[in-house]
Amino acid sequence: MPETHVGDASSLRPTENKLLFASDNYAGICPEALAALVEANAGNAPAYGDDDWTRRVSDRLRDLFACDCDVYFVFNGTAANSLALASLCQSYHSVVCHDLAHVETDECGGPEFFSNGSKLLPASGENGKLNPAALLDVITRRSDIHYPKPRVVTLTQATEVGTVYRPAEIAAIAELAHRHGLRVHMDGARFANALVSLGVAPADISWRAGVDVLCFGGTKMGLPVGEAVVFFDRSLSEDFAWRCKQAGQLASKMRFLSAPWLGILDGDVWKQHAAHANAMAQRLAQGLRDIPGAQLLFPVEANGVFASLPPEVLEGLRARGWRFYTFIGAGGARFMCSWDTPLESVERLLNDLRDLSRKR
Repeated sequence: MPETHVGDASSLRPTENKLLFASDNYAGICPEALAALVEANAGNAPAYGDDDWTRRVSDRLRDLFACDCDVYFVFNGTAANSLALASLCQSYHSVVCHDLAHVETDECGGPEFFSNGSKLLPASGENGKLNPAALLDVITRRSDIHYPKPRVVTLTQATEVGTVYRPAEIAAIAELAHRHGLRVHMDGARFANALVSLGVAPADISWRAGVDVLCFGGTKMGLPVGEAVVFFDRSLSEDFAWRCKQAGQLASKMRFLSAPWLGILDGDVWKQHAAHANAMAQRLAQGLRDIPGAQLLFPVEANGVFASLPPEVLEGLRARGWRFYTFIGAGGARFMCSWDTPLESVERLLNDLRDLSRKR
């Protein structure tokens, strides 16, 4: 199990809070990001990204990925994905995605809207992951002028069911995509969780594997708000700043989006928080394996646990105040762990699950 920081996390959140497992968006701002935000609030600074914090974070991300990439900051993941995909498409193009991808199921048509109509073409794949065979089937299905021309393939890392793409899996998809003239976009809302799970360098599951554009999630790592859109191929980011402005994603006080990144990048705090969330998910999964009637639906490889539970157990959990979702992914109950999930809360959830299972 990865190294955890249970003592630190437990002291930051009240253990009686049963909302913890509904979403990793429920978590507060981590102390490191909050300290950086407060520091950035001292005095005046140039607006619209022409400030020292934004420059420093952009340079840090270039160092992190070992690449002279273009970096932009937007308010949320839907905007990051939608604007990044729109920058890679014309309205008559299409984007190949997994049929459980967030861009397909949970972004309210944002990618289509901001691209003026680029169609999403979903494909299936085991454990929430696209594979070269599924991709090839979609992009070679038709080539006539009546069909939206495939132009981009998008991957979700970690996936919507908590699994992760290995570097070789990404590289195989990217090689096929590039061979057929498609660009590769990665929705990295939980990129940090995937990275620490795999134990690789950031470049190994991004540009070295063939990813052209990454939407690097900050909110789920403990930031108050904000995602980074990273263009590894600078030619693809032409006019992206104007696209952000038009979409209402250009922050006037940009330092408040960018500065918190310094707090989590220093000392690899972002990796520590992701490792803690992953470890809590592993502990929850371990406990679920011993509960009668519970079945894990997918490998637990990041910070999400999907389980099939008897209806009366689900009802009992809700009656006891636990909050979780059952409409995300491919069914079952989803339990998300965060940077601040206390081990005590995991154990209390497991105790309630055991008690409810005994009473069936």
